Amino acid sequence: MTGGSAALRIAARLPDTEAEGPYLRYALWLQGCSLACPGCCNPEMLSPHGGTLVGVEALLREIREAPGIEGVTLLGGEPFEQAGPLALLAGGVRRAGLGVMAFSGYTLHELRARPGAAALLAEVDLLVDGRYRAAERSSRRRFVGSANQRLHFLTDRYRALDDGAGGIGAGEGPVEVRIRGGALFVSGAPDAGLLAALRAGRREPDGDARGAGPPLTPT
Repeated sequence: MTGGSAALRIAARLPDTEAEGPYLRYALWLQGCSLACPGCCNPEMLSPHGGTLVGVEALLREIREAPGIEGVTLLGGEPFEQAGPLALLAGGVRRAGLGVMAFSGYTLHELRARPGAAALLAEVDLLVDGRYRAAERSSRRRFVGSANQRLHFLTDRYRALDDGAGGIGAGEGPVEVRIRGGALFVSGAPDAGLLAALRAGRREPDGDARGAGPPLTPT
């Protein structure tokens, strides 16, 4: 498979966010996840048949043209269930001088034993791993949804941000609320109260970003 012929099934993408990792980032939500963790914040992203098929080269062009970003964050869904074409994308991202952060429901140990995952892992600078456990939802570490999840600094790119306590600083990361095409798009990890208020007033079908199930319209 080459970058020219490869494609990814995408649930949503956001070219400029500070809610999905350190610095200004391009966020890419992948469609499809077989783990289906109870309490998943993105249930509409579980099906491998939803979303939109987008070519890797087209995504790379879009990412390279995004002004001011430091890197790309891969979320889902489950990014490592599209590891082959995603490794091509991540490799192109890093060759462009940008960093790569990924969230996965699989642990790093599982990923290292998972067929096809090695190529993508080799292109990831910072990994947040582990199943989402609703009973262990935590706001003590930025960009971590439940207490069991861990941050792995796989390269030195973000290592200076390691707070020594298993995260990148204390507290939840920022939450962004936008109106896109007449629909709400929420990124980050909003609390249940904010989500309930947003969902009560929304007119569009649910979509989600990482965190706690915000309504959005996939792009």
